[in-house]
Amino acid sequence: MTDGFGPVAAPDAQIRAAAEQRQAQLTKPAGALGRLEELGNWVAACQGVCPPAQFRRARVVVFAGDHGVAAHGVSAYPSEVTAQMVANFLSGGAAVNALAALAGATVRVADIAVDADTDPSISAHKVRRSSGAIDREDALSDDEVATALAAGRAIADEEIDGGADLLIAGDMGIGNTTPATVLIASLTDTEPVVAVGRGTGIDDAGWCRKVAAVRDAMRRARPVLKDPVDLLRVAGGADLAAMAGFLAQAAARRTPVILDGLVVTAAALVAEDLAAGAKAWWLAGHRSTEPSHNLALKQLRLEPLVDLEMRLGEGSGALTALPILRAAVAALAEMATFGEAGVSTKDAEPAAPNLRK
Repeated sequence: MTDGFGPVAAPDAQIRAAAEQRQAQLTKPAGALGRLEELGNWVAACQGVCPPAQFRRARVVVFAGDHGVAAHGVSAYPSEVTAQMVANFLSGGAAVNALAALAGATVRVADIAVDADTDPSISAHKVRRSSGAIDREDALSDDEVATALAAGRAIADEEIDGGADLLIAGDMGIGNTTPATVLIASLTDTEPVVAVGRGTGIDDAGWCRKVAAVRDAMRRARPVLKDPVDLLRVAGGADLAAMAGFLAQAAARRTPVILDGLVVTAAALVAEDLAAGAKAWWLAGHRSTEPSHNLALKQLRLEPLVDLEMRLGEGSGALTALPILRAAVAALAEMATFGEAGVSTKDAEPAAPNLRK
């Protein structure tokens, strides 16, 4: 089952073709702006208009949730850091806040499964306190996974109805790279020792514990691999399920998304199974140092915009990429054409020489 999600229509192919034609008329050699041209065409197709409009309300939603597996030594930080960082987001002191301000985006925090009481302004969609330890128990119940998916869908609707024209999903949760790695390794048929990275900076002993936890969770997930909802229930978590619902609904609402790193891309991998074709509405912001992130990007056939050896999460990599996307829109929308600027094209007839003395 896909919990009410269905196939997603692609961005407008006719508008993409019109954007490609406009690119050929802009005052530059054909293809001279490289991938910026492709990105501008993608934005135009998503918006259904050429030239595209610059983003007016880019919005980051940070999905926060704890995971029971963190109690088993898979992270360099204790679980209470999740609630502390949520407070830091709200006070504007985190990397996501600084990068969002620079990129022209705003930040929303959604407590989906933080193992603490948080401000009522961010906990309206809270599913539970911490998801289960997936190496030995299910992350969620049937009702909880449905509630989490519905929460993500509702958050996407709230933001789009509020005027958001570009969405970024971010994550915060100690231990969340473990379920993310389980989802990716399971869906790409990858051995745990290949997929597991260092997360928050674990030492060799912590890495071994994490590999064992991922191995055991993958074993538990194997019977439900064909069912994306059941997979989230068994081996994901409330925050990951909410992110999957958010990403699927954004695509259904024809709203472009910049994906962040490992955790968000793991949710995206499941969201594409929930809503086939959703990935056409997503852009990969960056490439994380986590090995399983690259596996997920390859599976989704998404090429990231930047590769800066980042592994923070929060939406930081996507926000670093956002100015590049803005540049692509500006180039397509604001450059003059050859005709407007009175600039000759390479195909223009050369002036006839004056042979009269």
